[in-house]
Amino acid sequence: MELTTQPPYDFKEGALLLMDKPYEWTSFQLVKKVKYTVREKVGHAGTLDPLATGLMLLGVGKYTKQLETLQGLDKTYTGTIKLGATTASFDREKEEENQVQIDSVTEEAVLDTAKSFIGEQQQVPPMYSAVKRDGKKLYEYARKGKTVLRAARDITISDFKILDIQFPYVYFEIDCSKGTYIRSIANDFGEALGVGGYLYDLRRTRIGDYHLSDAWTVEDFVQHIKQL
Repeated sequence: MELTTQPPYDFKEGALLLMDKPYEWTSFQLVKKVKYTVREKVGHAGTLDPLATGLMLLGVGKYTKQLETLQGLDKTYTGTIKLGATTASFDREKEEENQVQIDSVTEEAVLDTAKSFIGEQQQVPPMYSAVKRDGKKLYEYARKGKTVLRAARDITISDFKILDIQFPYVYFEIDCSKGTYIRSIANDFGEALGVGGYLYDLRRTRIGDYHLSDAWTVEDFVQHIKQL
């Protein structure tokens, strides 16, 4: 089947849409909006947290059957880590706790710590995640104040660039394998520096050979379909 990623689309025969998920939208909300707009079956090749923005790959029509082939692609994210505090969710979903001074942290230490994360490693999924344990999603346990054992997963961080440092904020870009939780990277990063940290914002800019620069905003996509 010939892959359609640019207009004109044949939604019934199948198309792959590159979409820019808005802030605070769930991935399901984006899928639902596109499905309502095109009036065809829609699926996705990987979700984003509500507080994250950026690239999602949506399959429409017959292409939904091909989405599994895209789920293993590596990804690029840009974002911000806030040092000197932690949160239960590892991002801004929960309130800050464990606030400490970060006067002892140097720019050199930040750069060296980022380098230490590059390579193959094992990562334990955060409690606030959709990973399932005994048929329930981990966040369902977390919201009841429960912590359960989680199996570590093999991941690869192929690059971890520090783009800017404006304490307490550290701006980064990460290239990583599928299944990597950037929230966990942020939490571990702050822990490695001895001051704690959490993910302040996150944007996915690449999935395999697909780039955010080629993605539709929701508003532009809906307007495009209305004009057909």
